[in-house]
Amino acid sequence: MASRTTHPVLDTRALNRATLARQLLLGRAEMSARDAVAHLLGLQAQNVKPPYFQLHARLVGFEPAELAGLMESREVVRMVTMRSTIHTHTAHDALTLRPLVQPARDREVTYFRKGLDGVDLDRLAHRARAFVEGEPRTMAEIREDLLRQWPDADPQSLSVAARCLLPLVQVTPRGVWGRSGQVRLTTVENWLGEPAGAAQPVDDVVLRYLAAFGPASVKDMQTWAGVTRLREAFERLRPQLAVFRDENGVELFDLPDAPRPDADTPAPPRFLPEFDNLLLSHADRTRVVPPEVKGRSWTGNQAHCTLLVDGFLAGLWRLEGGVLTVELFGRVPKAAQEEIVAEGEKLIADMGGLPAGTAASPVRFAPIRR
Repeated sequence: MASRTTHPVLDTRALNRATLARQLLLGRAEMSARDAVAHLLGLQAQNVKPPYFQLHARLVGFEPAELAGLMESREVVRMVTMRSTIHTHTAHDALTLRPLVQPARDREVTYFRKGLDGVDLDRLAHRARAFVEGEPRTMAEIREDLLRQWPDADPQSLSVAARCLLPLVQVTPRGVWGRSGQVRLTTVENWLGEPAGAAQPVDDVVLRYLAAFGPASVKDMQTWAGVTRLREAFERLRPQLAVFRDENGVELFDLPDAPRPDADTPAPPRFLPEFDNLLLSHADRTRVVPPEVKGRSWTGNQAHCTLLVDGFLAGLWRLEGGVLTVELFGRVPKAAQEEIVAEGEKLIADMGGLPAGTAASPVRFAPIRR
């Protein structure tokens, strides 16, 4: 292994610009919504609307109807994958990424073993699969059915076991822009009409992760995936990767030909929804989150919508009734404020739900409330 002195150092701004380029946030990309979902290895989808706002920040001419159509045609689906959280994935990734992280979901079940005393997990998975493949079911319905077989088990533990052991997808209309629907679940194989494929080779996923989130360390990818023991895959790939160090000496890997823009490349303001993967997919998040604002985009377990200024987390926002309110963590130059207003007016016009022909409401700046 080469000594650390032979690897070029990437400072925080260089890492920031490289990551923004991979994330399609230095300039909106001429890319379809489906291709963007695949490139980004899925979109965090704990809530219904964030995937739409994620694509609006990244794609030229994005309209919510495009992703909604993919949801309805089953070209993309919502399911639990990375970090045991809900993601919007292409059908291919739903079938092949879930098997990659399944060992982590299996381990998750063991945390609830006290509530599953006497429960045969293989029988539980078989029963739950038959139940949801008969017709999509709510989690309450799944839990009630399992309690008929194991009345002494802990209800929450039964729910967790079903969610972890089976690759359950949220069926439409849940997740479709402009529509509402209760969370109903069936298996990904049943919803897509295809058998689950083998897990994507871990080496291939490493390369895809670097294309979307690099340059990155082994721990960074483990944080994104919610799995461990990825060092071996990085070592296999080392001969074909570029290797760098961050300012703390941490080894970073990257695709040799991936974009690494100059650190002074302008970064336009971007409005990101809660749970955007940009802020969640590295062990060291200082490439986007300055140390002085760490933790300020969360209240308890609730994430807030975030604003990037000059590529870094700089404030929060909310869009209510066609009015966009921006709360900045600190002062920004007047030119940056003007850019924020212009980007905010675009957000209102494209995503604010105003009737056609309605003038965009002004962007309002307000003091931080948190």
